[in-house]
Amino acid sequence: MDLAIKLSAEFKIKTDYSMNIISLIDEGNTIPFIARYRKEMTGACDDQVLREFADRLKYLRNLEKRKQEISDSITEQGKMTDEIALALSNAETLTEVEDIYRPYKQKRKTRASMAIERGLEPLADIILKQGDDDLEKIATEFINEEKGVTDVNLAISGASDIIAERVSDNAELRKTLRAKINEVGEITCKLLESENAKTYDMYADYSEKIAKMPSHRILAVNRGEKEECLKVSISVDVEAFTNVICSLYVKAQNKSGEIVKNACIDAYSRLIFPSIEREVRNELTEKAQEQAIKMFEVNLKPLLLQPPLKNKIILGLDPAYRTGCKIAVIDSLGNVLDTTVVYPTPPQEKIEEAKVKLLALIKKHNVSIISIGNGTASKESEIFVANMIKESGLDLAYAVVNEAGASVYSASKLGATEFPDFDVSLRSAVSIARRLQDPLAELIKIDVKSIGVGQYQHDMPENRLEEVLGGVVEDCVNSVGVDLNTASLSLLSYVAGLNSGIAKNIIEYRKTKQFESRSELLKVKKLGEKAFEQCAGFLRITNGNVLDNTAVHPESYNAVQKLLSLTGYTLDDVKNGKISDLKEKIQNVGWEKVSSECEVGMATMQDIVAELLKPGRDIRDSLPKPILRSDLMDLSDLKEGMEINGTVRNVIDFGVFVDIGVHQDGLVHISQISDNYIKHPSDVLKVGDLVKVKVLGVDTVKKKISLTMKTSDLPHGISVGNQKTDMERKQGRREANARRNEKKEMSDSELRELLMRKFGR
Repeated sequence: MDLAIKLSAEFKIKTDYSMNIISLIDEGNTIPFIARYRKEMTGACDDQVLREFADRLKYLRNLEKRKQEISDSITEQGKMTDEIALALSNAETLTEVEDIYRPYKQKRKTRASMAIERGLEPLADIILKQGDDDLEKIATEFINEEKGVTDVNLAISGASDIIAERVSDNAELRKTLRAKINEVGEITCKLLESENAKTYDMYADYSEKIAKMPSHRILAVNRGEKEECLKVSISVDVEAFTNVICSLYVKAQNKSGEIVKNACIDAYSRLIFPSIEREVRNELTEKAQEQAIKMFEVNLKPLLLQPPLKNKIILGLDPAYRTGCKIAVIDSLGNVLDTTVVYPTPPQEKIEEAKVKLLALIKKHNVSIISIGNGTASKESEIFVANMIKESGLDLAYAVVNEAGASVYSASKLGATEFPDFDVSLRSAVSIARRLQDPLAELIKIDVKSIGVGQYQHDMPENRLEEVLGGVVEDCVNSVGVDLNTASLSLLSYVAGLNSGIAKNIIEYRKTKQFESRSELLKVKKLGEKAFEQCAGFLRITNGNVLDNTAVHPESYNAVQKLLSLTGYTLDDVKNGKISDLKEKIQNVGWEKVSSECEVGMATMQDIVAELLKPGRDIRDSLPKPILRSDLMDLSDLKEGMEINGTVRNVIDFGVFVDIGVHQDGLVHISQISDNYIKHPSDVLKVGDLVKVKVLGVDTVKKKISLTMKTSDLPHGISVGNQKTDMERKQGRREANARRNEKKEMSDSELRELLMRKFGR
């Protein structure tokens, strides 16, 4: 119940919904099933919210489990107090919990633990009281040559180590310092001499406040540090922090007080700051990684849901230089009709021969679209295809598709199974053609990390990335639906409630008999009642009961029959599209009354009606189709102020990359996306969006295109020739950093006041 209340507050949903979601997850229901078929129980939370809810639930349960482990450990040591129990109960994060456990955790051998073994802990207690005792006289009582304490100085030094560790183990102090470092600390970078140092030139002499540093820069400096091009650290006002720590522990101006002060300074520099610096940087990295994974998730979904080009014969062209361009022609179902190799690119440049070959294939198979991979030799291949279309006069179009991961698929076990007689490059040509024909069905065959949308995906924790992206693919597959009689193993494996083993069994079953109804799924080996409940609504059968070709779940078939009886329709009317005024009839009776009589909730009834009105619909059909071209421009053709239609290819933290048909994507910086302020590019744009852009500038040497989507006129002097030089930009950054450094000092009184409030001293 406590978890449900906490999660309902965090996700701003009713506690009853929160409790229901937890129960549904614990019962083994899949996220797509819960999102689609249990809307009344969840308040119609969508799949994304449900996945975030499930992630948070998992974290909180792990937090509670860790709290219990720590409580048990401290209790076993006989050191549990009401204060510790309360602190554990109030802890909100795993970091806070570990801070509380720090003094009681079995540590590796430290200077303090060795001092304790030498019997110096009572001396540390005496020093911490900071009385006016003769400290040296007292310290002589702790000299023990057998334990290595041979003189007074060694005894006091050991006691100081114990005090330093106690200061370091103060959980509330660490929490407060960590928060203040996050608030006022700065990430500083120094460029190191290395082979790849130039890549990180902008981070030479660089500093930025932790609180303001965006995720993509955190990941960039992390990569620079990993490649030993940058030295990265956190910078704070050390004196201010140590002075305040001392003010909490130093109570007297005497010998003992001086020892305690030095122990506090030692604790901060040797124990507290290095530890908190690691923690803060790890936390920054985790947040940046989550943001990068989020961007991958945001980009991947629209990419997978790109509208398919149905009923088209497509020629796939995998560009190359020396080995030639591999060609594959596929029919409207993705079956391979023909393959060949042509050599229109350097060094062979057999352009006329390639035209003859391709035109013969195009006419033979009635090809209407050419799909060109965007890898090596893509530009030359695109020029060749555009010229061929222009000269032939045929009604042809082409599109350049992202071929990221095609080589991974070609060399995979799946690729070899699908096309055992093809070499890897021909498999790539087939994949490039199918990516245009049905992006979802083809892209899920490869490791989604290889698709190439997002940023720094190769620096992400692999398990977390796979978990999130797997969820995206699962949501996409289930939102579209899968043809039970034709779907590939890859598609079936992502259907809610199924796995690769059951998917294989489905394929084996349909080798001898095509499915005629969803209920036949129960005859498939290892597909039980629970799996059927989860998967049935997402699987389609086109040649049977019309309801089996919709997203209506079999559990609602009786409700459909009641609805049709109430409104005077039959299933044949649904199949033949003769229920156009269904909504009007329901309105006349009243939605609530109809839902009640059909014994389903309002949300479920609305979904049922939407499906009955358009049985067999594909949600992707309503999305913008990809831009098909018959001609292309060159980078040199672009002029400042030119307006062009383009397609968003990638959305990142600082802008979007747009394909404008010149073989080089242009960048629309976040500041150029809208006339109004936007927090993030993904707030207004997604992969696949068709946009109108205006050219701001072109750098033909670096092959960089700057674009704008603002509707206001271009500001004066923004052309490439008037842009600041690299040297001017770097100097500007250095001056800005210097100004920040002047302001980053933090007064002792500010931090002391904060800590005093925390500790009440």
